[in-house]
Amino acid sequence: MTQPERFPLVQTGTFGGRPDLAPMLPVTLGSPHGSVQATGLLDSGATINVLPHDLGIQLGLDWRQQQRYGIQLTGNLANYHARGVALDLVIGPFPAVRQVFAWTQATNVPLILGRIHFFLEFEVCFFRAKAYFEVQPKQ
Repeated sequence: MTQPERFPLVQTGTFGGRPDLAPMLPVTLGSPHGSVQATGLLDSGATINVLPHDLGIQLGLDWRQQQRYGIQLTGNLANYHARGVALDLVIGPFPAVRQVFAWTQATNVPLILGRIHFFLEFEVCFFRAKAYFEVQPKQ
């Protein structure tokens, strides 16, 4: 059985005088054109994975060459166009896993790892009081 990898929760600010901690996961994203290291926000409230525009460019993706039909995002990304892309995602020592992302034209958004596809492939356990989380591929 694969052992989980442990990551610290990252302080992103304060709320009510207490640290606001977020599960920021270091990952490597890969496309046929190259790879890039990034940090993704684990967001169990997000329906889908979201790839910011600048990360797609760093991966060698071409907006004009991607799918012609769009993906409708919601919330604060509802006004941005998005297109589907499939990328390899590597976390620590685990093998690469193919993930589908909504590649958005927004640049002011983090890499978001959501329910579809990330939480379908990985088990995540949050330990807020101890300021860490664990991730492992589903068995």
